[in-house]
Amino acid sequence: MGNIAAFLLALVIVGLVVEMLRRKKLREKYAVLWLIVGVLTLVLAAFPRMLNVVAEFVGVQLPSNLLFAMSILMLLGVCLHLSWEISVVEDETRTLAEEVAILRVQVEELDNRQSRPMMGPSDSIATSPDNHHPAAKPDLRDKGSN
Repeated sequence: MGNIAAFLLALVIVGLVVEMLRRKKLREKYAVLWLIVGVLTLVLAAFPRMLNVVAEFVGVQLPSNLLFAMSILMLLGVCLHLSWEISVVEDETRTLAEEVAILRVQVEELDNRQSRPMMGPSDSIATSPDNHHPAAKPDLRDKGSN
C-alpha cells in the first residue's frame, strides 16, 4: 500500500511540474531538478528493493538513512542555488535602480530646460532665474568643512 501511495505522489509531482512548464509558471532550469526527483521517486516506488541494494553498495546500514541523507543534500543544493540566484538578482536590481535614478535626473533636467523662458539677445544673464553663475547659488557640497 505504501508503494502505491509513493508511486501516485511521484506521479502527481511529475505531472504538476510538466503542467507548470507547459503554462510557463516554472522555468526549465528549475524544472529539471524536480523532474529528476519525481522520476527517481517513481523508480524507487516501483522497485523498493533498489534502495536496499544502493544502501548496501554505498555502505549505509539503513536504506531510510540513505534516503534522508540524499534528501538533505538535495535541499542544501537547492538552497545554495537559490541563494546564488538571489545574489544575481540583487546585483541586477541595484544596477537598474542606479540607471533609473540617472534617467530620472536627465528627464527632470529636460523638463526644466523646456519650462524655462527663452532668453532673447537683450536679456541679461544676471536676470535669468536659473543663473549658473557661481555667486548666484551657494555651493552646498562643502557643508561640513566649516
